[in-house]
Amino acid sequence: MAEKIHSFTPVFIKLLKGPVEYLDKNVWEKLLQYKTELIVFLQGVGLTLVLDEQDGYAYIKHAVSEEDATSVSWVQRRALAYDESVMLVLLRDMMAEFEVGEATQRELIKKRREIKEYAELFFKENASRVKMLKDIDRLIERAVENGFLERSGVHEVPDEQKFRIKKLIKARVDSEVLEDFKQQLTAHAAKRIQHG
Repeated sequence: MAEKIHSFTPVFIKLLKGPVEYLDKNVWEKLLQYKTELIVFLQGVGLTLVLDEQDGYAYIKHAVSEEDATSVSWVQRRALAYDESVMLVLLRDMMAEFEVGEATQRELIKKRREIKEYAELFFKENASRVKMLKDIDRLIERAVENGFLERSGVHEVPDEQKFRIKKLIKARVDSEVLEDFKQQLTAHAAKRIQHG
């Protein structure tokens, strides 16, 4: 007799590949439907479900400490370079401003040009403007690859290309990290002014 396959298996497989968002309606509904069974199953294999129903994202992480060298790694965790982390914090800052404002839509959509203008304030140092803007473009592409930005439609003018800033970014950069980083940036900017 064949073993019964868990009804949440397709959701589990999707979560192994990466975060799931409410926009993927089919998977999201199944995730909410089988949430309890999925949580119990994940605990049995050393994983935890992180589910934010309000912001509409879910992902899995290791329940055991990642320092435990004997544990098997289920989930890929990609380390970010410093400038990629800065870009992530800037995108998270845009998200924070969006959520504080009178948002009429649920998703934050920004043009490449707007992201570049925002980031330019923090990447001004030691570079020609042309090189700096190329670097920011590269960081935007890395944020897409890492799953924090998603292209929204296609635009023939690169700077008019729209991106959705995914709420998942809040899981990677919480408000405490954001605040610490902003304080460091402010201190750094003040030093630059003194030495400039």
